Formats: sequence, C-alpha cells, structure tokens
Amino acid sequence: MSNSPLAIGIDFGGTSVKCGVVDGPKIIATADRLTTRNFPDAPSLIDAMAETTQALRERHPAIAAVGIGMPGFVDFTNGFVHNLSNVPGWQDVPMRDEFAKRCDLPCQVENDANAMTYAEWKLGAARGCNHVVALTLGTGVGGGIVSHGIFIRGARSAAGELGQASIHYEGRKGAYGNLGALEDYIGNNELAAEAQFAYARKGIEKSLATCQPSELATAARNGDEIASQIWIDAAAQLASSLVDCCYLLNPEIIVIGGGVAQAGSLLFDPLYASLASQLSGPFKDHLTIVPAQFGNEAGMIGAARIALESAGLV
Repeated sequence: MSNSPLAIGIDFGGTSVKCGVVDGPKIIATADRLTTRNFPDAPSLIDAMAETTQALRERHPAIAAVGIGMPGFVDFTNGFVHNLSNVPGWQDVPMRDEFAKRCDLPCQVENDANAMTYAEWKLGAARGCNHVVALTLGTGVGGGIVSHGIFIRGARSAAGELGQASIHYEGRKGAYGNLGALEDYIGNNELAAEAQFAYARKGIEKSLATCQPSELATAARNGDEIASQIWIDAAAQLASSLVDCCYLLNPEIIVIGGGVAQAGSLLFDPLYASLASQLSGPFKDHLTIVPAQFGNEAGMIGAARIALESAGLV
C-alpha cells in the first residue's frame, strides 16, 4: 500500500470506459469495461459509470475520490466537458458536478493526455522533474506540459495540444482548419495509410490492418526496409514538433507514451538523433527522452492523483 488514500481512476475512451481502484502508482482492482457506443447519451453513460464506481467502493470502502480522464476539450476549472473526440452527444456536460452527485465523492475531470502527463510527472518516468513535455501517440496525439514544477493548463484548460501544432505550414488540413497538424501525420491510422501507400509504390499489396504500428514494428525488426523507413520518417516528423517545444519550453525530459511509442528503439533512436542535430547546447544538454512508465494505465493513475490533490487529500 502507498501512503496516499485510495481513489478511483476512470479512463474514458472513444471505444470503452475503463475504471480502476488506484493506490498511488498501482491499480489494485478493475471493473468490466463499459462500451461507449452502448449508451445513447451522456446521462445514461454517466449513470453506468457511477454504478461501476459504487460497485468498486463496496469492495474497497476506503476510496476517497474519483478522477476522470476524457478525450477532448475539458474545462478543468469548472468541471465541464465541452466536447469529446469521436463521441457524439457530449457538448457542454457539467461532468464533475453530475458525477459527484451520483457517487457522493469528491470528483475531478481532466483531459486524458493531461492525466497521462500527470501520472508520469508525479509517479512515473518524469518523477522529480520540474520541466516536462509529455505526449501520447495513438489514434490521435495528445500532450501535457509542466514548467517550473507547475502543470500548465492555459487560459481555457486547453494547453498542451501538441497534436494540433503544425509541422508544415502548407500541410494537410486538420480538423479545426489548421494546416500540417502533427497528428495528421503520425497517428495510428495515418502511419498505416502512409505504409500502405509506400508498399503499393513498390508493387506490394497490403491491407491497413497489416500496416498498423505494431505490425510495422515487427516488420522493421525483421528487416523490412519499407517499414524501417516509415519509423525513420515518423521520428523526423515528431522531431519537427518537439524541436519547437524544446526551444519554447526548454524541458529537461520528454516522455512519450501510447501505442506508437511501443515501437521502442525504432522510434526513439532516430528521434533522439534528429533532435540532437537541430538543438543548440542549452536545449539538448541533459535532455532526456524516455518511454512512458505506465502504458495504458497512465490515464487512470493520473486522473486518480489529480482528484486526490484537488480534494486536498495528498
């Protein structure tokens, strides 16, 4: 057991909702996932989440708070979810207050990438660091920022959206009209589409399923030159964004999580080389780039920690 109280961490995804009992850096119990599409609207899914929370409390009565990490525009200060990525029907939902009413516990709601960053900063790969940039690379690209030991949320709780930052001023048009957004190049689906096209240029027919990041990583490790080049290109694109982050924020550590990051050295080695070649001394000296420690559990761990801190319990 850790020295902090128990909390429930909820990782709300476009496909499913994961709920777990969090003890410091560990998840000690989980509930069955809730399938997002099975619920027609926000109130019905909030009800199901509250029922799941109550069931976990019956098994662990020491639970003291609930934290919820959600994808999209989350107003941390006021506890509103203004919209969710890939989940219709969630506009301007007072999530924090509605959930607290149902479960009678202190509750906090946060952007999912911020929750991941918080977990890695407070308890994981960036523990003890005061200047942190963290990214999660999956279907989309999310991020979070810590500067001078303070978590940076911005004027409307929307800071750290590194996936929307441009890597090309004449690039692909993003969801919000922005050009060259990073996630439109190195998200799971974008990498798969780029690989499929690269194979086709060589006369090799591949399905998108066989071009997903995990498949590309396996192929590259087995000597596939096309797959290897996809990872080199992805590292260069990611470096284009992180160079800007380094010159702007001068972090001491960059933490990278999500499915794409599981490529390991295929991504990290060319990424570090690309950054080192583009940064001057004060920005690259002592800069560390590491994989996230908590993997798919980071969202629950971070959301739980944020809820406990917001309630003054740690």
